[in-house]
Amino acid sequence: MGANGRARAGPAPSIPPGRRRGRRARARGRGGAGRTPCPRRPGAVPGRAGREDAAGGLPRRATPPPPGLRAAERGRGGAARGDRGGGGAEADAAGRPAPVPRRADGAVCRLEPAAALRAGPPPVPPAHSPPLLALRRLAHATRVYGRDRVRFMESLVVGDIAELKPGQGTLTLLTNERGGIVDDLIVTNTSEDHLYVVSNAGCADKDLAIMRGRAAELQATGSDIHLEVSDNALLALQGPSMARVLQAGLSDDLAKLSFMNSITTTVFGVPGCRVTRCGYTGEDGVEISVPAGQAVELAERLLHVPEVWPAGLAARDSLRLEAGLCLYGNDIDETTTPAEAGLLWTLGKRRRTAMDFPGAAIIMAQVKEKPKRKRVGLTSVGPPIRPHMVILGPKGTPVGTVTSGCPSPSLGKNIAMGYVEAAHSRAGTALAVEVRKKQHPAVVTKMPFVPTQYYMAK
Repeated sequence: MGANGRARAGPAPSIPPGRRRGRRARARGRGGAGRTPCPRRPGAVPGRAGREDAAGGLPRRATPPPPGLRAAERGRGGAARGDRGGGGAEADAAGRPAPVPRRADGAVCRLEPAAALRAGPPPVPPAHSPPLLALRRLAHATRVYGRDRVRFMESLVVGDIAELKPGQGTLTLLTNERGGIVDDLIVTNTSEDHLYVVSNAGCADKDLAIMRGRAAELQATGSDIHLEVSDNALLALQGPSMARVLQAGLSDDLAKLSFMNSITTTVFGVPGCRVTRCGYTGEDGVEISVPAGQAVELAERLLHVPEVWPAGLAARDSLRLEAGLCLYGNDIDETTTPAEAGLLWTLGKRRRTAMDFPGAAIIMAQVKEKPKRKRVGLTSVGPPIRPHMVILGPKGTPVGTVTSGCPSPSLGKNIAMGYVEAAHSRAGTALAVEVRKKQHPAVVTKMPFVPTQYYMAK
């Protein structure tokens, strides 16, 4: 489950003044007389957390400075980076940055990916990989109350919710009667006598409608269930330095908080925050559910820490792909089953036996007979692999489709995932991907592409 862009692979040569620019280049917002290559910092070591240092010839690009912070407060030095929306507006004669665009309610406008690509690197890069801060607004986080809350939740998802200890959560799948994946959820058994359910923002409305419908059915038979919707924001702080940075603003001991466990606490003076040790990056990190009215306040307090850099969906997307994690709407959807997606580990052992979740008959049949297609990882060189590209077998015939893909900043090569016919899913199988009507070699590769760094307390 988290809006800034990533630099293109390799520095582009400068273009002589007056040279005619193509329609495609102008559409991408790169108009002007020319472009100066962005060299990689000498001696830079690729870092999965900050991801601003690039590998294998990828130039180092960084996100713009945190909103509302002066250059001196950031400790980065150099001139101001300019207007967040304009991608490189210059500072005025006194050295003051151009005004930060704001909405009518005073909130800072979010930098769009294209602007982030044009923003360029900071004058002085950090000495190590910094933790990244991403902000996303949840349309709905749902609290489920009542003595029948576990039975209610297990009638919708494939996971073993009954086995969760207080404060423990799990990634699980909301399925339909055809065995398709309606959404992937994080369900936490809180220590406050309710389940805390987090949906993907794009699926929140349909998830809530399903939950309300099922709750009404059970309530009609006398079940004790009550749903409350919370319009919270979610701040994700991810990376190897996360624990040291966040611990300074907590009274609780993060060393005791394991992966997929959560606590309710005060974070840098903001009370009522739920801190869950998770995050869709493959790194050690937390997601902080914060009351919407204090989300900007907490984000600014975190961004006052010089080591914390803002990041968005594009940065997180390359991290989650390196970790081999599915993105709903790309890699999984209502036409995809857990068996096809390689997500059978989300099915609790007891639930497999009971077969009491939506689509159980179809899913368990695929467990026994093996699905006809499977999700696989791919690596390649040459042009980047992108979603919807055709995967070709050894004879050049289509055998599948790419669902996610990007250049890997950590590995210095292209990575992707997609679905192929089961006969071509074994690791090491040589395939090809059609890019711009040309075939480029690709190899089925085990995932995760980069080892994950989840934290397990001792």
